[in-house]
Amino acid sequence: MGESIFCFRKCRLGRVMGCIQLVLGSLVILVSLSSLFRFYSAGFFLHDEDICRHFYGVKDVYDSFDVKALSSRVDEVLDKMESLQDKIELIVQEMEKNKNELEKGSIPKLEYKKFLEEEVIKPLYSAHIALRQIRMPRVEGIGNVTIKEHPLINNFVIEEIRKYITPKENRHKKVNIFGTRMIYNTIGHACVSMKKELEEYMDYDIGSYCKDDWNIAQKLMINGCDPLPRRRCLTRASKLYQKPYPINESLWRIPDGRNVRWSNYLCRNYECLSSKNRKRGYTKCTGCFEMDKEEIKWVTNSSLPVDFLIKDVLAVKPGEIRIGLDFGIGTGTFAARMRGQNVTIISTALNLGAPFSETIALRGLIPLYVTLNQRLPFFDNTMDLIHTAGFMDGWIDLQLLDFILFDWDRVLRPGGLLWIDRFFCNRTDLDDFMYMFLQFRYKKHKWSIAPKAKDEVYLSALLEKPARSL
Repeated sequence: MGESIFCFRKCRLGRVMGCIQLVLGSLVILVSLSSLFRFYSAGFFLHDEDICRHFYGVKDVYDSFDVKALSSRVDEVLDKMESLQDKIELIVQEMEKNKNELEKGSIPKLEYKKFLEEEVIKPLYSAHIALRQIRMPRVEGIGNVTIKEHPLINNFVIEEIRKYITPKENRHKKVNIFGTRMIYNTIGHACVSMKKELEEYMDYDIGSYCKDDWNIAQKLMINGCDPLPRRRCLTRASKLYQKPYPINESLWRIPDGRNVRWSNYLCRNYECLSSKNRKRGYTKCTGCFEMDKEEIKWVTNSSLPVDFLIKDVLAVKPGEIRIGLDFGIGTGTFAARMRGQNVTIISTALNLGAPFSETIALRGLIPLYVTLNQRLPFFDNTMDLIHTAGFMDGWIDLQLLDFILFDWDRVLRPGGLLWIDRFFCNRTDLDDFMYMFLQFRYKKHKWSIAPKAKDEVYLSALLEKPARSL
């Protein structure tokens, strides 16, 4: 009786394995046929492209379709299915080798169920979902039809990314205030080369708390995956968050450390960020978390001629400097000092080893979280002043600097001031950088060069953008 039951279970398991292999084989055939159909319809098997166009009535069929991405996704599905088939065949071989031991025992139903769920159903479901997610081109129009495909859609597996980059059609199919029928959410093209990191960033539970993963987001931004996609999860705050200090105290006081999430820094408090601590985690902006050193910047005379004072700069355009941008790295001290002169300054910030963004905000100032890669989110001819210090120096590629300077020129208004503060480079490179800064034919109000080290020099300049009226 026991042998009959075992034989029945063995036969049933054999039939299940056979059915699974049959299903996998059928899926492989279907994917192969769809791939062949795609190549055939694209004209790869025809010697005369005109025959293909005449047969299908489609002009430039796959000009806008990402065939490479689709091919990669098909290969990904085939790899999953092949891996599953290999695993099942290996299990069957192991069972065949150990059939004598299997004849003596029996497989518990729960163990058999768990085996099917973990080793068969889940991988098969994953391949099935990946296959369903492949977007084939949609034919639109009548007569001279066109093939349209959403950009990048076949590159990603995580559904939240795919939902984000798929164009969102307006309700009732009406044209919106921007004059379009769809809204296209954008991500940087470099996101494709950082697929693993982006999918990790977008792998979350909708409506739940986000992971404490701002460092992944910043890594993506710095490497060109910028702008990042929006997310539908709730940002975490510090567990011990306190009210910020009132504005009459916050400008020149180190913020309460309990308002910062320290988990991704080497330091765990503001005291650790002292300039005397060599293991503080950041290299730029020495002393910028020490208010006694920050308070004297741009207001006290220095022995170096490259150190301009705020009062002297504002005297060049009395009453005209109202809004501006501080493009650098720091804790917002330049903006704090200019606030005392009734000038509103937005400070760019990245958390490069320390909580610069949080500190600027806790001081009651405005941090703008942008990288060197990003076009400034301001309209043309709007800023009265652009100040840059500490972020750019002689390491920067000249062509990259050229793009940055042209963007600054775009947002700076006619008559606005560009304040280059303590830019430093090798002496041998000075002529190249001087050309970069002077190519726009700005008026020179201040220009100073001073030695920094044996082979390095400082350059500071105050330049005025010409009107260029048409």
